[in-house]
Amino acid sequence: MIRPTAWLILAACAVLLSAAERSFDFSSTKPGTLPDGWKTELAGVGKPGDWRVIEEDLPPILKPLSPQAPRLTRKAVIAQTAPSNEDERFPLLIHNSERYGDFTFTARFQINGGTFEQIAGLVFRHQDSKNFYVVRASALGNNLRFYKFVDGERSIPIGPSMSFQKGRWYELSVRAEGNQIEVLLNGTNAFPTLTDNSFNAGHIGFITKSDTTALFADASIRYRPLETLASTLVRQALEQQPRLLNLRLYGVSSDKLELRCLAAKNSIDLGLQAGETVRKVHKENQTYFGKNPGASVVTAPLHDRNGDVIGVMEFYLRPFAGQIESTTVARILPTVKKLESGITGAKALAE
Repeated sequence: MIRPTAWLILAACAVLLSAAERSFDFSSTKPGTLPDGWKTELAGVGKPGDWRVIEEDLPPILKPLSPQAPRLTRKAVIAQTAPSNEDERFPLLIHNSERYGDFTFTARFQINGGTFEQIAGLVFRHQDSKNFYVVRASALGNNLRFYKFVDGERSIPIGPSMSFQKGRWYELSVRAEGNQIEVLLNGTNAFPTLTDNSFNAGHIGFITKSDTTALFADASIRYRPLETLASTLVRQALEQQPRLLNLRLYGVSSDKLELRCLAAKNSIDLGLQAGETVRKVHKENQTYFGKNPGASVVTAPLHDRNGDVIGVMEFYLRPFAGQIESTTVARILPTVKKLESGITGAKALAE
């Protein structure tokens, strides 16, 4: 028997094993250019930013062990160098090669210029230039703020007053898990945990405001790799029906038009082409009950919020004496209905 404390240790180990890490090293990027996988955007109005890699002297992240150790290290950093004083001008640099859901995103930044504004920070769960979260520091306003852009409209900022100095390096971190958002400054929680449901995944990046010029360095992210919606639905269904022998979810992927297995309890089934029963259920929008050797099978249509059929779920149950079709189907359908509530459309399944 495993004691409760052992369960906690095993759970912590599982989280660590499922996490991935990535550091963004700009040293291989030619000065004056942008690294691969990053693109510039502009939120608000005004001139676009001028983002580029430059070399800069930085203090070490860790305190030197010896007083004789160098106090500064020359390294490649990202710079936003184009000042322009439009008030609602927000130059963005977005890492657009991968999306992240749950993560801790950390970077050092230095505000090194600006007359009207001295603001720099992190962008996360970025959808496009009109929809994203921000955490940023202001050296003129002496505050740290969280806000979001939704359909291009900026929310009321939330956050404490605290001192920031132009020309000084700071470390800023965002920890996002589900709808919970934590902000850390120099490794310490900056304000209470925030809750927001606007965006559950997206890109990360950097932001400045108005005529601010700034530097960003030592960016890294620790994250839980995103699973497709189809995989999420299968996992959630198995949590509700843990005794299923197997479960397959069929849908249409972005590169193939025919119904195929997008997610399953048994990974060997991935990519399996839909059989006649699955295609019939998808076409006729009717649940089917059948029996295979060693299993009873409930094949049910999966709908989006509008009621349109966008996939099929195939549940394999262990048969038992006196099993009745109606009660078996009734056991499965509430699980399907619960899963359907968050589906926006057929394309979402493979994303």
